[in-house]
Amino acid sequence: MASYYYLIASLPELRTDGDMPITYDEFLSYCQSNVSDEDYEILKNLTLDSTDGPLVKEWAEFYGMLTKELNYQRSLNLGKSYSAAYDKDGIISQVVSSALAAKNPLDAERILLEYEFDNLDSLVGLHMFDDHVLYGYAIKLKLLERLTSFEQDKGKAEFQTLFEGIQQQVYSL
Repeated sequence: MASYYYLIASLPELRTDGDMPITYDEFLSYCQSNVSDEDYEILKNLTLDSTDGPLVKEWAEFYGMLTKELNYQRSLNLGKSYSAAYDKDGIISQVVSSALAAKNPLDAERILLEYEFDNLDSLVGLHMFDDHVLYGYAIKLKLLERLTSFEQDKGKAEFQTLFEGIQQQVYSL
């Protein structure tokens, strides 16, 4: 297990509210000369669904359960059945219910993001300057990157376009 005292201490704090302080590419540039070639390749190819790397397997188990619960509750809300078997977790179910009850999709994403950050903090535990912290940081950056990909103005414009199309179809009946 490698120690990354300088690297981890030099990284900006990641928060669920506010802007992303660095991009994932900037993070990778910091890591390139400070981590092993093997760790760098894993970090370079890291996705939210990855399973390789310290802490990543545990994250993948949690993220898989969260995704399945989201799919299950969304299916129920649409009146469809959900046939995939999975281990149900009461806390995950409550968080997903809260997210799906949010006023808008961005609020729902923020609820999920806070829960994911809390889970990552729990997985990192008492590790301070090692690969667990580094990989936890990388996953948090990936989560923030996903959140910043949502553009409210673009989403509203797309919704308006779809809504107008539906209105025209209704009026033509």
